[in-house]
Amino acid sequence: MAESRLVEPRLDTPSPRTSGVSGTRGLPDAVVSEHVRRLAVCSAVGAGLWAYGLVMDSMIRPLSVGTAVSYSSIVVETLAIVVSVVMFVYVRYAPHAADSKADAGLFYFVLNAVGVAVINTTTGLADLIGGRGLSWNTVVILIAAMILPARPVKMLLASLASAATDPLAAWIAHLNGAPMVSAANTLVLYLPNFACAAVAILPSHVLHRLGRRLRQAQEMGSYQLVELLGRGGMGEVWRAKHRLLARGAAIKLIRPELLGAGSHAEAYNMLRRFEREAQATAALSSPHTIQVFDFGATADQTFYYVMELLDGRDLQSLVREFGPLPAARALFLLRQVCHSLAEAHARGLVHRDVTPSNIYVCRRGLDYDFVKVLDFGLVKFNGRRSLEPAESGRFHKTTGTPAFMAPEIILGAEIDQRVDVYAIGCVAYYLLTGQPVFEATTPRDLFAMHLQAAPVPPSHRTELPISRELDALVLACLAKDPRHRPQDAAAVLEMLAHCRSSEPWDSEVARHWWEHHLVELSGPLAVSDALPLEPSFAVQ
Repeated sequence: MAESRLVEPRLDTPSPRTSGVSGTRGLPDAVVSEHVRRLAVCSAVGAGLWAYGLVMDSMIRPLSVGTAVSYSSIVVETLAIVVSVVMFVYVRYAPHAADSKADAGLFYFVLNAVGVAVINTTTGLADLIGGRGLSWNTVVILIAAMILPARPVKMLLASLASAATDPLAAWIAHLNGAPMVSAANTLVLYLPNFACAAVAILPSHVLHRLGRRLRQAQEMGSYQLVELLGRGGMGEVWRAKHRLLARGAAIKLIRPELLGAGSHAEAYNMLRRFEREAQATAALSSPHTIQVFDFGATADQTFYYVMELLDGRDLQSLVREFGPLPAARALFLLRQVCHSLAEAHARGLVHRDVTPSNIYVCRRGLDYDFVKVLDFGLVKFNGRRSLEPAESGRFHKTTGTPAFMAPEIILGAEIDQRVDVYAIGCVAYYLLTGQPVFEATTPRDLFAMHLQAAPVPPSHRTELPISRELDALVLACLAKDPRHRPQDAAAVLEMLAHCRSSEPWDSEVARHWWEHHLVELSGPLAVSDALPLEPSFAVQ
């Protein structure tokens, strides 16, 4: 496993063909996009400064000092305002790539330098000759160097062009009859311009060096991070792609500080916990268990593991968006959930966090409503094969989701696979009714209801038809005493086989549902844009 470093959240989603790196600069798209946003702000400020100069030259100075109006300055300032506004609109709203906008930014700064040089030649040359100031082009050059993400060579060329506008404008003015400044004075006058042009490559060089390091940090083993998909209490999930294979993936990053680790020992235990999650999940072969491709830890103790990338919805968001499910569909999904958990239970594993948000219904090839059980993060081996260190027992004592937590977890009693059976009952209840089994304003009250309150049959809380067999199965899973529940997910799966529904539901029916409700996920399968056109292998 190649050593990796911590990856900071990206600001923009790169196109598939750039793999998160700007093609013309070698910088990550997030860096280029951030500088382009600054360019928009700078062009707006530039429009304001040119407007200030226009007001001063056309109104304030003629009235206060009595100087004549310089119509050439007014023309230049008006044009500069228009160019700045156009630049702001283009950078902010045009659909072009960030690279193109950054290149346009270089041209914009050279145009500003031209405007400054014209005004210097017509109105400010006497001040420069008298040694009472520097050309404003020194400021233009330095601002461009700090804002634009151009390569050092390109930045040097643009800066030299900007620096040369002052002597070039003076020479053109001389051709039109203006007095010529001596060569020595010309060197003294405009040497600061060219000194700033030479200094301008330093920020660009530093930016590109940091960009290369950031690009290296975005590579986790053989995978490269592409897009931040979500952030939760336990870490971040990123869309990623393999650098050689045309295969997308999801990478889960776990940083100890996100979990409130107060010491190095706590951070170590938390990372060990997620290492166990990856190992436990990778040991399972059910097609309805999320597949783990790889896992590892970075140099700064960020743990990550690489999973298959899924297209679909978790059951919680599915029910929130579309309401409770018909009994036939709920049965179809629950059988797949139990298929995954039955294998885990057969291997002595307990999931301990079976919730609608940890069950993903997706499209897999030509199959629709294909279930994947996620996040075996609280997984535990029964008996002597437990992978949990003794000192972590208290940390997991009441870990889980309160609305789906079995009474024995709340009481801190010894647990086994029957806590997952209770959670299956809670999930089934939620799918059928669109509501949790119990609802309360505080976790404490919710725990009390799990311990004492009798659940209302799901058929009493929905207008959708639910058979007596399914009602009885759900209530059996929700028994307070684990001895009265089905003893594992395999037993629940067998009971589900005897539940009938009035309407059929299978992958074909699911396909029609997806085509009407999740159109963006049910289109034709396409070859990934990430497929290499030529072999990516090299002989060392």
